[in-house]
Amino acid sequence: MARPGRKSASENTTVATVLQENSLPYRVGNGSGDKLRFIDLFCGIGGFRLAFDRVGCECVFSSDWNEKAQETYEANFGERPHGDIYSVPDNAIPPHNILCAGFPCQPFSIAGVSKKLSLGKKHGFEDKEQGNLFFKLAELIDHHRPDAFVLENVKNLKGHDKGNTFRIIWETLTEHLGYHVYHKVIDARSVVPQHRERIFLVGFREVRHFEFPEFPADGPKLESILEPEVPDKYTLTDHLWKYLQDYAAKHKAAGNGFGFGLVTGKDVTRTLSARYYKDGSEILIAQGSRKNPRRLTPRECARLMGYPKDFKIPVSDMQAYKQFGNSVVVPVVERIARAVVEALQRAIDYRPDLVLHDRKSRKIIPAAKDTERAVKYTITTKRKKHE
Repeated sequence: MARPGRKSASENTTVATVLQENSLPYRVGNGSGDKLRFIDLFCGIGGFRLAFDRVGCECVFSSDWNEKAQETYEANFGERPHGDIYSVPDNAIPPHNILCAGFPCQPFSIAGVSKKLSLGKKHGFEDKEQGNLFFKLAELIDHHRPDAFVLENVKNLKGHDKGNTFRIIWETLTEHLGYHVYHKVIDARSVVPQHRERIFLVGFREVRHFEFPEFPADGPKLESILEPEVPDKYTLTDHLWKYLQDYAAKHKAAGNGFGFGLVTGKDVTRTLSARYYKDGSEILIAQGSRKNPRRLTPRECARLMGYPKDFKIPVSDMQAYKQFGNSVVVPVVERIARAVVEALQRAIDYRPDLVLHDRKSRKIIPAAKDTERAVKYTITTKRKKHE
């Protein structure tokens, strides 16, 4: 019996050539030295690509509809992503082990929903342009049945439409597609100086042990990514600075939380958004009492998102702000990518050892000991190294 939503072979468009990023044949990732293959959907400027490349995987297909994002991606990876994913037949995408996608978040983000409501537009799944792209992902997962997938979206995805949106996504992935899914909201501030919470969904075709990676308790401060000298054009004009202060005062008086975010090198910033190019209000860098604050430069935005220092920025400042504001934080995805690869490379029946820890001392409790007193304990998992 066919799975719900699965197309029959006769319904799929016949395509003679499988699309690939280069002319080299992809390698099967189940032999010694072979790489796991992944596809990079809604790839933007390549945050997922960098992360999975770093853990030894091979990208065999990428797609994004935005031409300026394609330009940045091509400048850094030597391959221009395919355009609108709806224009690519399912069976034209190469076989792969892992599907990666940061599917458009604007229909579900707090800021995006607020803007659409103010304009009388639909949001969530009712957003015809972006909200239904999740179902295209589900169609591709159903067609290709990859070993795993990694999806990313805004934290508000869980609460959107009183939880109904996430419920539909969860049921689609687990009940209709039959994947075993883990999810977690992760704040990037442990690896970059930015408060940025995003939800990650990691799914496996078979039952596999998986744990999201642990992140440091304390992360870097903003001074670690700031440039020593910045052109004057990034300093706010007197007019714009006065406008932002008046705007903040107006909303504060009304009891609203709207306003600018003024920070120093000792702080952690708010979330960088795709609208940063407009006035930079969510992240303004203080420059002392005698000078107006300034915006971040595009290079500082790249660092704030965890991109390497040699990452090329071939587009205008406005486009760069949009691109980095829409990106994933590379070191967060890299840690998740490594955990996914480790899970896929372990034996499918792998289960970690259970270890008991005394809550007070945090010491391991020896077996068949402490029989004279009740000991409160927690159960943790101890990972085995892959043989």
